[in-house]
Amino acid sequence: MRSAVRFILVLIVLCLNAPFRAPAQPAAEFTSATLPSLIASVRVDGPLDFCGEAVPLERQGVRERLEKELLLTLWDRPQIILWLKRYPRYMPHIEKMLAAENLPGDIKYLAIIESALRPHAGSPKGAVGFWQFTRDTGRKYGLQVDTRKDERRNLFHSTRAAILYLKYLYDDLGSWTLAAAAYNMGEEGLKAEILAQETGDYYSLYLYLETQRYLFRAIAAKMILTDPEKYGFKMTPEDVYPLLEFDKVQVDFDQDVGLQVLARAANADFKTIKELNPEIRGHYLAPGSHEVLIPLGTRATFNQQYPELLEQWLVRHSSMIYIVKKGDNLTAIAERYNVPLPALFIWNRLKVNQHIHPGDRLVIYPNNPEKPTSEE
Repeated sequence: MRSAVRFILVLIVLCLNAPFRAPAQPAAEFTSATLPSLIASVRVDGPLDFCGEAVPLERQGVRERLEKELLLTLWDRPQIILWLKRYPRYMPHIEKMLAAENLPGDIKYLAIIESALRPHAGSPKGAVGFWQFTRDTGRKYGLQVDTRKDERRNLFHSTRAAILYLKYLYDDLGSWTLAAAAYNMGEEGLKAEILAQETGDYYSLYLYLETQRYLFRAIAAKMILTDPEKYGFKMTPEDVYPLLEFDKVQVDFDQDVGLQVLARAANADFKTIKELNPEIRGHYLAPGSHEVLIPLGTRATFNQQYPELLEQWLVRHSSMIYIVKKGDNLTAIAERYNVPLPALFIWNRLKVNQHIHPGDRLVIYPNNPEKPTSEE
């Protein structure tokens, strides 16, 4: 025991007496010489506005709130880098849609602070997608939200819904600043606070803490993304993600069809089709008419290959039906056909705790052709 303590003491002495060597400098863009100090970064010069409505920087409290959000945002440098990388992929589409509806361009920063431009972003309150719609509000503004599709994850559908909602809020409240606050907390709650506090000035309202921060977070995002080099972010065209580009095709089914059919028709993989169409849930499209995005430049190939591939899939699908018999269970069926149990859930859109009953029809694609068929 004493020898161990003596060894540790010797190590400490050696470390204390060792000459200091500064760590190797990382790439130039990450050295302190290229990063402005946080103190300098929050020296905000006016004028500043959101959607053309002035930010009253002359009020000390307003300036302090903005400085706080700037500091907190700049502290998370990896997140800002991801904003800058995703911006060229998605934002041109959002900007075009906002301009077409005569909405101020600053509205786009709400999508940044809501989701960081992630289609699958979710919140503890159940908000989902680029614009973080709840299920009920999304449906109210025309989004399909069910077990087959969740259009809150679709860039174009969700942006259209956000435009409709924000236009309604602006018409109702008469201010884009208040419209943004209402987007965060709900219009009825905001109007109640306006009445109770006898002011319609967002910067003077005492609201939920999240809503008090909300607009300042958007303004901080605007300041950084408008002039990223000022805050130490210098991106080259090679650093950012390319614009989301695609072809559109219209498909119609009278029964469930696997997305793999669409992928093969476009000479793409399943993952590519899912990423271009994040609103599609699961592995199948439901009966009906669907507009589907496929890789850019593949429409002609798709139109040529799709009819035959669909027919082949339908024939194969109909020939792989197993009728559940008394005493069957999913585990035993999976073992009999030499397929993974989770595959049965995928092929048949079953829930994990779902029971099967005699007479139910299951789709099974056997790995081993020597295994029994559905007629045995």
